[in-house]
Amino acid sequence: MTDAQHVSGLAYDDPSTPSELTADCRAAEARLSLPSSFDSVARAAARGPISLRFEDFHEVAKPEIHPATAARRIAAALDLDLD
Repeated sequence: MTDAQHVSGLAYDDPSTPSELTADCRAAEARLSLPSSFDSVARAAARGPISLRFEDFHEVAKPEIHPATAARRIAAALDLDLD
């Protein structure tokens, strides 16, 4: 079997070491300016999953919008001049 035909048991073959990957993650975290405290994430994880029960969902009414207003908003977003 040649090197080109070699298949490892891993899902992917990353030449980086775990310490290099960890350093990359820490650099990305610093660059993204993520909060130093992940307390809110920990609290959210501790709350558990959201409910999937029908009774726990509430209907939210859609806002009413006049068709002409909607057309003006779409035209403005597309930089079109309808006047």
